[in-house]
Amino acid sequence: MKRIRILYVILAVLVVASVGPLIFYALKTMDINRRALETNEVLLQNTITRSVAEEISIYNETFHQLLDNLDHLLTMQPGLSQAGRGFQSPALRTTLESMIASSHHIIYITVLDAQGRGIQAGNYSADSDPFLVRTLDRAFAAAQQRSDFQSDPVLISQSQNLFPAMLISRPIIRNEQFQGMMAVVLNLQSLVERLKSSSTNGLEAFVVDRAGRLVLTPNLRDNSLGQTMNDSPIVKMFLSWKGNVKGAETSEFELRVGDQEVAMVGTYSPVQSLGWAVIAQKQRNDAYHAVDEMVRATTYWGIIALLTCLALSYFLTLGIERPIRGLTEATRAIAQGDFSRRITLKSRTEIGELASTFNHMSADLELYVQQLKDAAEMNRQLFMDSIRMIAAAVDEKDPYTHGHSERVSRYSVLIAQNMGLPEEDVDRIRISALLHDIGKIGIEDKILKKPGMLTPEEFAIMKQHPQKGAAIANRVAQLKEMVPGIELHHEWLDGRGYPHGLQGKEIPMMACIISVADTFDAMTTHRPYQTAMDPGVAIDYIQSFAAKKYDPEVATALAAAFTAGQIKMHRAATMV
Repeated sequence: MKRIRILYVILAVLVVASVGPLIFYALKTMDINRRALETNEVLLQNTITRSVAEEISIYNETFHQLLDNLDHLLTMQPGLSQAGRGFQSPALRTTLESMIASSHHIIYITVLDAQGRGIQAGNYSADSDPFLVRTLDRAFAAAQQRSDFQSDPVLISQSQNLFPAMLISRPIIRNEQFQGMMAVVLNLQSLVERLKSSSTNGLEAFVVDRAGRLVLTPNLRDNSLGQTMNDSPIVKMFLSWKGNVKGAETSEFELRVGDQEVAMVGTYSPVQSLGWAVIAQKQRNDAYHAVDEMVRATTYWGIIALLTCLALSYFLTLGIERPIRGLTEATRAIAQGDFSRRITLKSRTEIGELASTFNHMSADLELYVQQLKDAAEMNRQLFMDSIRMIAAAVDEKDPYTHGHSERVSRYSVLIAQNMGLPEEDVDRIRISALLHDIGKIGIEDKILKKPGMLTPEEFAIMKQHPQKGAAIANRVAQLKEMVPGIELHHEWLDGRGYPHGLQGKEIPMMACIISVADTFDAMTTHRPYQTAMDPGVAIDYIQSFAAKKYDPEVATALAAAFTAGQIKMHRAATMV
C-alpha cells in the first residue's frame, strides 16, 4: 500500500479547520449584507416617491384652498349680482395682486363674470400665449357646466426661462346660478426642482398622469411633457390599477433601451387627489452597485486569505514533518546497525512552536476577516485609480515603456487644455490616453519585449493592439466614450495609419491628440531601436508632418505647451 505523506494529511486538516469557517462566515456576511443593501434601496425609492407624492398633493390642496378663499372673498364684493360689476372693483384687483405678490408659484390669476369679462393680475401676459388663451376658453366652458377644471402641465417661457405651468379653475355659483369663473396659473418649477434633487446616483424620478403621460420631469429640455411613458413596465404597473391604486409598489423589471434590455428597479407612489403617480427607477447595476462591490471585495480578500493560509499551512506542516522524518531516519539507521546515530527530536519544543505559529495564523485570519468586513463597507473604488492600475500593468509588460501611459496622458491633457477643449472632453482624453495601449495585454511578450526592430509579421501582430484595446474597453459601459482614442490613435490624416486607414476629419480629435502625445513620448524616451531625442527636435519633427500624419492644431498646441514650460521631462525615468 502506497504511503501517504503526513505533510498532506496535516496540511489538509489545517486548511479545512482554518479556511472552512472563513469561507462560511464570508458567505453568510455577503448574504446578510446583500439583503440589507437591497432593502435599503427599496426603502430609499419608497421614501423619495412618497415624499414627492405628498408634496404634490399638498401643493394641489393648497391652491384649491386658495380658490376656496377667493370664492369666499368674492361674496363680499359689492355689486356682484349686478352684471359682474363686482369683478371690476379696485379692491378685488388689489386683492388679486396681493395674492400674486405673496406666492412665487402664482404667475397669473383672473376672475371673469358670466360673459367672460373681468380682471386679472400677474406678471404673465395671457393674450400673447396661445396656451393660456385656449386653456382659459376650455376652463370657462367647463365652468359654464358648473365643473372645476385642471389643465395638463405644459412648458411655457417667460423672460427666457422655460418652466412647466398648470391652470386650475372653479365656477362662481350664486343662488344656483352661474356667475362667472376664477382661475389661477401655477408655476410648477419648484416640483421640478424637487424631482431634480431626488434624481441622483443614477435614480430617475418623474411624474405621470392616469393615462401614463409625462407631466413633470427634471429634464425639461430632453423630455416633452405629455409624451407617453407606457414603455416603462413600472408605469404599466401603475396603469393596471385603472385609478384604484392604494399605495406605493416596488418591482424589478427589464426596460428596453435602444437594442438592449436593461435590468431596472422601480417604485411608484400615487398622488390620489390628481390621479398621478411619482415614478422612481434606477438601473439594477447602479441600485445594487454596493452589493456587487461587496461581493467582489469579499471574494478578493477571501482568495488572498486562502492563498496566505495555504502558504502558512505548508510551511507549518513542514516544521512538523521534518522532526518526524528525522525520527524515522534515525530509527532506520539504528535498525541497520548504525548505533552512532542519535535522536535529537524535542517534541515539546516543536509542538509548542506549532501551537504558537498556529495562534499567529489565527490572528492573521482574524485580521483578514476584519479587512473583509471593512472592504464590504466600501461602495466602490476610485475610478481613476483603477484606470491607472490597468495602465501601469500594461506598461510593466515592457521595461522600455515604463510610465509611458502616464506621460502620454499628461501630454494629452496639456494639449487639450491648450486647445481650449471643455473640461469634460479633457477628462475623457485623460482616461483614453491612460488606456491607449491596453490592447498590448493581448500581444505576446516575445514581440512586445523584443529588443530590436520588429519583422513585418511581428509588426502586423503589434498593429492589432488598438483593436484589442477597443474590444476590452467596449465591455465597460463607462469607457464607451474613450474607445475612439484607444482604437484610432495610430491613424494618420493622409490615410496611411492603422487599423482602419481613416483620413482627415474621419479621425476623432481625441485620437489626433493622443497620436501626437504618443509620438512625442516615444521620440523623447530611450527605446531599443532609438535614443531619446531632444524635446524641441521632436516637436519640430511632429510639426513637419502636420496635415500629413498629425492634426496641425494639435501639433501647434503641443509646441505651445512646451514653450510655456508646461511639459517637464524626467530623463531618470526613461530606459537607456
